[in-house]
Amino acid sequence: MENVFDTLNERGFIAQCTDEAEVRKLLGSKKVTFYIGFDPTADSLHAGHFIALMAMAHMQRAGHRPICLVGGGTGTIGDPSGRSDLRKVMTDDVIEHNCERFKEQIARFIDFSDGKALMVNNGDWLRKLGYIDLLREVGAHFTVNRMLAAECYKQRWDKGLTFLEFNYMVMQAYDFYKLNGDYDCILQMGGDDQWSNIIAGVELTRRKTGRAAYGLTNKLLLKSDGSKMGKTAGGALWLDADKVSPYDFYQYWRNVDDADVKTCLSLLTFVPMDEVNRLSSLEGSLINEAKQVLAYEVTKLVHGEDAANQAQKSAAEIFTFQSSENMPTVEVSDAVGKKILDVLAAAKFIESKSEGRRLISQSGLTLNDKKVSDPDYVLQADDFPAVIRKGKKKFYKVVNA
Repeated sequence: MENVFDTLNERGFIAQCTDEAEVRKLLGSKKVTFYIGFDPTADSLHAGHFIALMAMAHMQRAGHRPICLVGGGTGTIGDPSGRSDLRKVMTDDVIEHNCERFKEQIARFIDFSDGKALMVNNGDWLRKLGYIDLLREVGAHFTVNRMLAAECYKQRWDKGLTFLEFNYMVMQAYDFYKLNGDYDCILQMGGDDQWSNIIAGVELTRRKTGRAAYGLTNKLLLKSDGSKMGKTAGGALWLDADKVSPYDFYQYWRNVDDADVKTCLSLLTFVPMDEVNRLSSLEGSLINEAKQVLAYEVTKLVHGEDAANQAQKSAAEIFTFQSSENMPTVEVSDAVGKKILDVLAAAKFIESKSEGRRLISQSGLTLNDKKVSDPDYVLQADDFPAVIRKGKKKFYKVVNA
């Protein structure tokens, strides 16, 4: 039976590990309870959480037990990792609502039946801790100079690190200590930006209990140029269908850069690696086959098979200029007689008319499959319903109301 450590390594998940040889040995010899934490900073998970969810799913499929920790306690402070400013403080009601939404979304990836996985909220213990009790129990195990050397704190040094945020590492470390005692959890996993916090939890658990504890981080979801993946013109690529429709979600992955196809197929799908290698080796227009597989598989995981089938069908219809209910559509009053760029800018299909002029100069804007060459083109009655193509792959519909 294949060791899940090797599976994660082959697919490109693993960034850092506290003891690679020992962790690999443990994952290949016994059922391991591990945890990953999710702070409720919004009412939906987003693409940045995707790798953690997939790593958790791979671990469970190999027979290990996940603990999904939602941060009802740590969310009251907010992790300073990767932040240039203080996170907005949320009310208790907002935190509770966000935690419930996270639970619903995580359940799409993880099987919680028959004790195969656990869902816990660190607010259940962190909110009950007295400040003096916490200081006396764990404070002596942290040195300020070592904490300040952590990358997550160094990034905030110039703008100012609040004492509120300074406590975050202690609270996350306490989570690992608590889960180790209550559930025999011996491994904490998370994104590579959590390395300092994970190390703190490993060391606290070892010092307080004398038992072994380990940490493993996953690579962050980055494009080949090093920038974050999962950003759209409207903000984050949310996993909530009410925030980002299954069609738009599908289209995001359908339009990733060629250089990112292998990374996405490896990390965000369960497609076997032999097939991943075959698909990602395709060149020219053939790479579109790989992108279609990627978009379908990712959408199926997040939104279900029916939604993935519909998104795939809609994308095919739009590409062949047939009507589709899922094509981004806007109704414009008295659009006949208006200039095309005025209508597109008002509909937010383009960010500005200057962007529209640039697209036209580069032959990047079509109206009903005909290139628009005149930026002052006035829309006629027989242009509607108008199918607009922006660039190579983005399609929109304008209806005259």
